[in-house]
Amino acid sequence: VQLQASGGGSVQTGGSLRLSCVASGSIFSTNLMGWYRQAPGKQRELVAMITATGTIDYASSVKGRFTVSRDNDKNTVYLQMNSLKPEDTGVYICYQDIRPLYSDFEEDYYGQGTLVTVSS
Repeated sequence: VQLQASGGGSVQTGGSLRLSCVASGSIFSTNLMGWYRQAPGKQRELVAMITATGTIDYASSVKGRFTVSRDNDKNTVYLQMNSLKPEDTGVYICYQDIRPLYSDFEEDYYGQGTLVTVSS
């Protein structure tokens, strides 16, 4: 199983970006999906998560500006980021809690990270 993230880039304050993260491989089922953020000099932060039943949670710093969604048929999680601020700058890392076909257990899989830079 592999995750591939895309959609990062450079924008100005107030701009928008949409991140995508698609999983490929021998997937039986997927539970949690979400995004972390690694900002320079800071600890990794959970930005958003969505469960298989659609329950969603956000970091307080992004509530009202970011929207997480998923397409189970495409094994994909999205992060729509609006009203971006310089403090949103960082590497965004997706994750999916996947049960592979060859296993009875779920495992956390992570994407390679995609860089988001917001300039003032």
